Amino acid sequence: MTTTFSRTAYAGRGMRHRRPHRSVVPLLAPLVIWAGAAGVLALWWADTTSVVGPAGWLTGAGRITGLLAGYACAVLLALMARIPILDHTIGTDRLARWHAWGGRCTVSLALAHTLLIIWGYSLSSRTGVVSQTATLVLHYPDLLKGTAGFLLFVATGVVSARAARRRMSYETWHYLHFATYLAVFLTFGHQLSNGADFVGNRLAQTAWYTLFLGVSALLAWYRFALPVRRGLRHRLRVAAVHPEAPGVVSVHLTGERLDELGGEPGQFLRWRFLARGLWWTANPYSLSAPARPGHLRITVKTAGGHSAALARLAVGTRVWAEGPYGGFTASRRSTSRVLLLAGGVGITPLRTLFETLPGDVTLIYRARRAQDLALRGELDAIAARRRATVHYVVDEPAAYSSPLTARGLSSLVPDLAAHDVYLCGPPGMTHAAIRALREAGVPARRIHHESFAF
Repeated sequence: MTTTFSRTAYAGRGMRHRRPHRSVVPLLAPLVIWAGAAGVLALWWADTTSVVGPAGWLTGAGRITGLLAGYACAVLLALMARIPILDHTIGTDRLARWHAWGGRCTVSLALAHTLLIIWGYSLSSRTGVVSQTATLVLHYPDLLKGTAGFLLFVATGVVSARAARRRMSYETWHYLHFATYLAVFLTFGHQLSNGADFVGNRLAQTAWYTLFLGVSALLAWYRFALPVRRGLRHRLRVAAVHPEAPGVVSVHLTGERLDELGGEPGQFLRWRFLARGLWWTANPYSLSAPARPGHLRITVKTAGGHSAALARLAVGTRVWAEGPYGGFTASRRSTSRVLLLAGGVGITPLRTLFETLPGDVTLIYRARRAQDLALRGELDAIAARRRATVHYVVDEPAAYSSPLTARGLSSLVPDLAAHDVYLCGPPGMTHAAIRALREAGVPARRIHHESFAF
C-alpha cells in the first residue's frame, strides 16, 4: 500500500532547509570523563612513593580500583541526571548505554577493590582473609556503612542483568535503581575516612566534595525540583482519550504555557498521571503531534499495566511531565533527503518529524495488519500537503508485504544510500533494519534511532 504525491521542495511551516549544526558535546563528554579518570590515577601516583612486595602491589591495586570506583559513581549519576545539553545532543538511549556499561565497570572495580585490599592487608598483617575482613568491617571507621553500600551496588548490578530485567516491569526496575543513591551515600564517607589518598590531603578532599556535591546538585535540580516546578506551572490535565488502532490510544492533554516546555518534534517526555495505580511512576512516551499552545498529544500501545491503564484515564486527570528529552530531532539530519522508517507504535515520534522535517522526506510504516496502522489518516493528509510518499507495509495480507532487507528497502526508496534514516520500532525490527540499511550502503552516522528499552 503506497500513497504517492509528486515531489516538491518543502520547508514545513516556514522552515528553510539548512545543514544542521553538529554539536561537539558527544565528542567532548567522553574526553572529559577519561580526563577525570586520569586525574584520579594522578592522585594515587602523587601519593605513592614506592610499592614493595606482594602486599604492596595488592594494596596499591586496591587503592587504584577504589579511587576509580568512587569516581565512576559520580560519572554514573551525572549521566542519568537528565542534563539537557547532554540529553539533547548525545541522546537518552546512548547515555543509558554509557550508564549501563559504566555500571558494570563500577561494580567490577568495587569488587576488585574489596578483594585486593583484604588480600593485601592480610599479607601485611599475616592474618587469615576471614579474620582480616572482620577486622576491617568492624573496626575501621565508616567501613560498616561502606560494606552495606557495596552490597547494594552488587544487588543493583544483579537486577540490571539482562536476564533479570526480562522478569520485572519497567516500574519495578526503575525504583530498585534508587538504591544506587543510598549506596553512593553510604560509601562516600568510607572513601574519605579510609582512603589513604584522602586522609590528611585537604586538596584531594575538597576536590572530591566538589565533584559529588556538584553531581548531587544536578540530580536534585533536573530529576526532582524542575519536574515539580513544571508540574505546578503548566497544570497539565487529560483533555480526551481517543482510540487509534487495536490496543492503541491517543491521550490529548491541555495546560498552561505549554510553549515554554520547548519540546522538539521527535522528543519524548516522562509522564506521571496522578490517578490510582499510575501516580507513583513516570513512563517515557513520545509526542505524536507537534506541540501547540495549550495542547499536547501522546499515542500509546498497550504493552503492560501502565500503558493499558491509559485507555481508561478520566478527563481532567492531573498530569506531571518531565522533559522534553532525547536527541531524536532534526538536528541529527546531515542531508536534504530523509527516510523515516517506523514499526508499529514507533510511528509516534516519526509522525511529528514527517510533518516538520524540511527537504525530501519518505515514510515507510510497517505493521502486522492494515488495521494496526495508527494515525494513517493524518499521515496521508501530511503526505498530500507536502507532496511526499508513504509506503505502508503489512505482513497480512502478503500482497502488501515487503522484506526488511537491503533489496526490499532499496526497491521502495531509490538511492537509499544518499538518505539520512530516522528509525523507530520494536527492538527486533530495529536491529533487522539497521543491518539492512548498512548492507544498502547507508553510513552508520546517518542512521538515527533511540530506544526506550531498559
